[in-house]
Amino acid sequence: MSNSNRYVYGIVDSGDIEFETDAVAGADRVYTVSHRRLGAVVSNIDTTDPEETDEDAKRHDDVLREIMDYDGGRTIVPMQFGMAFESDRTLKNVLRGARPAFRRAMNDIEGRIELGLKLVTQEDASVDPEEIEAAVEDELGPLAAQTVTNDQFSDRLVLNKSYLVDEDDRAAFDDGVARIEDTYGDDLLVQYTGPFAPYSFVDVEIGAQSR
Repeated sequence: MSNSNRYVYGIVDSGDIEFETDAVAGADRVYTVSHRRLGAVVSNIDTTDPEETDEDAKRHDDVLREIMDYDGGRTIVPMQFGMAFESDRTLKNVLRGARPAFRRAMNDIEGRIELGLKLVTQEDASVDPEEIEAAVEDELGPLAAQTVTNDQFSDRLVLNKSYLVDEDDRAAFDDGVARIEDTYGDDLLVQYTGPFAPYSFVDVEIGAQSR
């Protein structure tokens, strides 16, 4: 098997990124493959169809966080798990073809992070979901550049949203979530997560091509 395949974590603007870390599929280094001021942050892998284990899914997310913190902070357009290409040439062709879409996505998320909020009804608690959703919108809506409503996968789940937030507004957003917890904490379990690379706010689809 060849180790010339490239596993892609995401796309950054110009400038090399390289560091040692625990990467997907046992790789120990990530670096950039660049084409015309865009760089794909990659690690080497021996397949173009990686299996999504819990361990490697966590490594994928951890590497994205490291890139976001790299050299004072970098904006990265994150790829979903599993994007792997058989050569630098194939990958550069993808960067060339999707360049306008990557540029738009980068402009949308530059200087911003994704934060997640789930509100789950405590057992035996009685709540008004519409009232809570309105209160959360009043508190957090003005601090978010964009908001996405995620799946309601449980009857006890009152709210499940992702927020795209300017890094400068992170502290104010934290305070807003704390106020929500102070107000509703007796009736709701507050699950506040992040920061993440902004998966929920990037809509760039590329194929893991084998030619």
